[in-house]
Amino acid sequence: MRDSLWYTAMRSLVICLFSVVGICLGFIPIFLLLAGLISTSESEPTMKYDVEIVPNAEGVRKRMSKDAPVVLTLKIDGVIGLNDLTQQKFREMLIESREGTLKNNRVKAILLMIETPGGTVVDADGIYHALKSYKETYHVPVYAFVDGLCASGGMYVAAAADKIYASDVSLVGSVGVLSPSFLNFSQLIDKIGVQALTLTAGKGKDELNPLRPWKPGEQDNLQNIINYYYNEFVNILTSNRKELNKEKLVEEYGAHIFPAAKAAEFGFIDATGYSRNQALKLLLKQIGIEDDYYQVVELSSNNWLSSLFSTQSALFNGKVQHELKLPAEMDSALQGKFLYLYRD
Repeated sequence: MRDSLWYTAMRSLVICLFSVVGICLGFIPIFLLLAGLISTSESEPTMKYDVEIVPNAEGVRKRMSKDAPVVLTLKIDGVIGLNDLTQQKFREMLIESREGTLKNNRVKAILLMIETPGGTVVDADGIYHALKSYKETYHVPVYAFVDGLCASGGMYVAAAADKIYASDVSLVGSVGVLSPSFLNFSQLIDKIGVQALTLTAGKGKDELNPLRPWKPGEQDNLQNIINYYYNEFVNILTSNRKELNKEKLVEEYGAHIFPAAKAAEFGFIDATGYSRNQALKLLLKQIGIEDDYYQVVELSSNNWLSSLFSTQSALFNGKVQHELKLPAEMDSALQGKFLYLYRD
């Protein structure tokens, strides 16, 4: 009798458990269908980012009316060219800053929050030009606040700002270019008695082949590219930062980084000793806002659903991966690329 009762109870528990799981799984396709219908609506374009309210200059978060002017905060945080800090993602955010709840020209100014060692040449240049175009098209002032490190590609991006302020402990500078690293294994190959054959077509296609001794002048083509990127960096910086002397930048300052006070003295930034809220107040004054009728927002990615159902998710593939985390500057995505990057 007891076995029968136990069996009945366990069967009821299993049936209940599977019923709950079945109901939950049944809601997933409905949810996905509704999400698809919403995303394909012709009334509004698909939005990849959510508008998040962040503290104003007084440190207060509050929702204003849909007509209130907006200061858009954009983060340059981390290595440029990795994760969401690419020129493509940055342009997407700037496009969406004119749509949805931010449409009708609500964004009146941009505050860049910078903490970066730099990154790829292409992405730093793309973000810089996206900001310059936005400023000129919509007549929106851009201020930058450095809280930590603004080096190399970070300085390239910051050149798009009308004013650059920094905290006392920030470090600024590192105007230079890094090329991909090239190794030569030819002597090792000779020692172990291995022969290598590389077939190529096109003059110079085999330059800096690591499996044979290098010839004099093989590096000239790449050096010319590096020099081109360096000159572009110097010209971008000195044309936007009028107090920064071009000759001293090339001959004296070089690719060094400097404490914020020294960087201000040289003309890399406008002033030091500021906080984020103080920089924001100066920006508000620039656009004529003297009261608290404004809102500060930032755009955050809303693609959590696709991440949840990603085939890489351990929730669905049942795999737990163990990884050795290397510094971001050593990310494989940066290998083989020209970099405006500071490496300490």
